[in-house]
Amino acid sequence: MVGHPRRAGSDDSLAADDTVAGVNTNDTVVDLEQLRERVRSLMPKVVEDLKDLTRIPSVSLGSFDQTQVARSAEAVAELFAAEGMDVKVVAEGGRPAVIAHKSGPAGAPRVLMYAHHDVQPPGADADWDTPPFEPTERAGRLYGRGAADDKAGVMAHLAAVRAWGDDLPCDVTLFIEGEEEIASDSLPALLEKYADELRSDALVLADSANWAVGTPALTTTLRGTVRAVVTVRTLKHSVHSGMFGGAAPDALTTMCRLMAELHDAEGNVAVPGLDASEHTEIEYDADQLRSDAGMLPGTQLIGTGPLTSRLWLKPSITVIGIDAPGVDVASNTLTASARAKLSLRVAPSQDPQAAFDALKKHLEDAAPWGAEVNVELDELGAGFSADANGPVYEEARAAFADAWQNEPVDVGIGGSIPFVSLFAEMMPDAALLVTGVEDPDTRAHGANESLHLGEFEKVCLAETVLLQRIARRLGSE
Repeated sequence: MVGHPRRAGSDDSLAADDTVAGVNTNDTVVDLEQLRERVRSLMPKVVEDLKDLTRIPSVSLGSFDQTQVARSAEAVAELFAAEGMDVKVVAEGGRPAVIAHKSGPAGAPRVLMYAHHDVQPPGADADWDTPPFEPTERAGRLYGRGAADDKAGVMAHLAAVRAWGDDLPCDVTLFIEGEEEIASDSLPALLEKYADELRSDALVLADSANWAVGTPALTTTLRGTVRAVVTVRTLKHSVHSGMFGGAAPDALTTMCRLMAELHDAEGNVAVPGLDASEHTEIEYDADQLRSDAGMLPGTQLIGTGPLTSRLWLKPSITVIGIDAPGVDVASNTLTASARAKLSLRVAPSQDPQAAFDALKKHLEDAAPWGAEVNVELDELGAGFSADANGPVYEEARAAFADAWQNEPVDVGIGGSIPFVSLFAEMMPDAALLVTGVEDPDTRAHGANESLHLGEFEKVCLAETVLLQRIARRLGSE
């Protein structure tokens, strides 16, 4: 169902005598403890709704059943409509997204809250302790594909709307994308078509992570991304390794030598023309990183400089796939051609096209033994660097401190979230907050993805408080 708005009946989530209902205006503050209790009372229903969403296998990759993505969008829309929001499911040649609105007092600022309802493929069921689309609670965590990334983001936004009921302190627009996990190809068209109703004073983009359990974070930098496919050819056709080995080069060995040119002996990226910075204000303990990454004993960390700069501000290159004869079917032949897919993460401020051009030149110049090397662009995504100052950031830090009883930290993320730069370009004057529900044990995109339920409640409270803080701060300026 695309483009059909719906309006639910009146919201009944708040009783007439509720301590929150009916007392909020731009001039009246609801006590933090009242909001804390309101959110706490809502959490059982919020978690059950999250479980229902997690049961929907909304994998947006084209080889999966796309009717499930449509089903997921409808389920999200129904949840929003039940809270009295004006809702529509929309698409512009891609997977369905959901847009929902609910108004606050006249003249109140507008906050746009983003998340995505599509998920990554689950991988092999055997790698999971419990089925990926049967959400399971264990030891204070909720396990399931999408339980954290990013259906918890959807429900955190909805929890804030529920907590305020019909007394929202500001106008709220929820935008829930359906193809973030496949590079958001139709997002530019959606943002252009619905620009007027999405334009806001502040944005809360919930698809990132907190620094640690108990320590909230605002993501202020994101690396850009480049994916490239490298093809190496050395022979017109495969030949007998005994007859020609030792004189004619095979493509797989040549590819291995070429890939070794991407890093220096210490593991730093060795591609000229890629930007890097080493300035960070937060430290990452080496032993903690080893644990978080699941490094095997004896394996060394790579690169030089502060760990956070290696992860957030310097480039990294990973070989994420190779096409070559498999071990089980290999024969005694010299391979004529081989392919590799590379994932290059670039410094937040670097143009990803310029980074690809530098990578392409480096690989072509480094071709071993005169081999034929072809480098093709697969995907580009811009990085992001926030101006993390101003009233909205001040109120966000205060809201996080309210919820966690701990000051938030500003962090970078080594991964790429290309849609963030799209929103920044669309609304250059709006404050853009990149937040999230994940923690170091979440394992987003991997087997046994999970959500820390205690942290999730704090996220829901922080967003609830943030709406009031933004309304009072921007409404008075």
